[in-house]
Amino acid sequence: MAQTLPVTSARTRILIVGGGYVGMYTALRLQKKLKRELRRRTVEVIVVDPRSYMTYQPFLPEAAAGSLEPRHVVVPLRRVLSRCEVLNGRVTKVDHGRRIARVTPNRGEEFDLTYEHIVLAPGSIARTLPIPGLREMGIGFKQVEEAITLRNQVLEKLDIASSITDRELQRRVLTFTFVGGGYAGIEALGELEDMARYATRYYEDISAADLHFVLVEATGRILPEVGDDLGRYTVEELRKRNIDVRLNTRLESCVGGRIVLSDGDEFDAETLVWTAGVKASPVLSNTDLPVDDKGRLRCRTDLRVEGEDGAWAAGDGAAVPDLTSPGQMCSPSAQHAVRQAKQLGTNMALVLHGRTPSAYIHKHVGSVASLGLHKGVAQVYGIKLRGFPAWFMHRTYHMSRVPTFNRKVRVILDWTLALFFKREVVSLGSLQDPRAEFSEASR
Repeated sequence: MAQTLPVTSARTRILIVGGGYVGMYTALRLQKKLKRELRRRTVEVIVVDPRSYMTYQPFLPEAAAGSLEPRHVVVPLRRVLSRCEVLNGRVTKVDHGRRIARVTPNRGEEFDLTYEHIVLAPGSIARTLPIPGLREMGIGFKQVEEAITLRNQVLEKLDIASSITDRELQRRVLTFTFVGGGYAGIEALGELEDMARYATRYYEDISAADLHFVLVEATGRILPEVGDDLGRYTVEELRKRNIDVRLNTRLESCVGGRIVLSDGDEFDAETLVWTAGVKASPVLSNTDLPVDDKGRLRCRTDLRVEGEDGAWAAGDGAAVPDLTSPGQMCSPSAQHAVRQAKQLGTNMALVLHGRTPSAYIHKHVGSVASLGLHKGVAQVYGIKLRGFPAWFMHRTYHMSRVPTFNRKVRVILDWTLALFFKREVVSLGSLQDPRAEFSEASR
């Protein structure tokens, strides 16, 4: 039987499910708008997330490529949310009718948490398919640990290949397959290929021509957000770098590292990165709140859940009407998530002060994507850029958006140091199995 933690008398408890974009920015706005109430302890804000930090996902490709220190793309929740309580665990069930959420901590027994207001912002998870071998071989690209692991794996494969005399085995080791032609896939592919090609200069027996990067995309285009012409330009640029781009192609099997594609081609690979879309967190379907056919919470324009008092949502798991495009919903992008979170925090403060919340309205300004060092594409306010200008805009925009002044300074310092020193291309493979050597010595 789960223990129930009740609301303290005369105190309003706000429960925030998720410490990502929406969760952290909502809590930050509440800290600002409810400063007096939090100080007097008449309002309590609790943030529940399995991790103790928020990951700025647009910088994951640069962290994977070594352009940024991985610690500089995450924001410690307890440091920035000094007036909130952070619980490390998962909310697995919500009974909003009774105002109770079931929390499963990272360690220990689950318990029930009561609340007056709840913000559901668990984000999204990778949308996978029942492809043979995918679960055993695939790696995602949504968290900083995945970026670090992928960087180590690519560099470790170069180390392994340099001591292999079997050309067939060497090709298998140096084949890297990316599935999905959206932002995550293209930026991860572009940055890691750029890093791997740079690293080959330190190997006598490996050249850039030995690398085999493959992009598999089920549709006939990539980066649809930047338009058809920039999408075609990106394909051309990737192919100029000898990246094998397969459009209108699906991954059908990857058992034992044998990649089987729908176009009939088969080859061996030891690295498979899956970035073929995301879906709403499954916890949203384990609530008594209304969801749409994509598993997202149905929301009003003021970010309250339809037909419910005290329930709020934003980001990837919320279907919020886009007032700039009647009939459409806001796209699941960081651009909307951050702005929605700030509006959500403001609206909650207005409701707690007995005032009427405001509608969220923001016109999507465009998109930017990095294709590696000094390479990129961008479409902002209808203006299309490519190459260095787009890459510079990508860095400038995301530097301005990364949370906290502390992180902005650290990111700028990383980039500045990179102007004067060569790129670090060392694999810390022991991070994947830190006890391997000790276990071997203990036999």
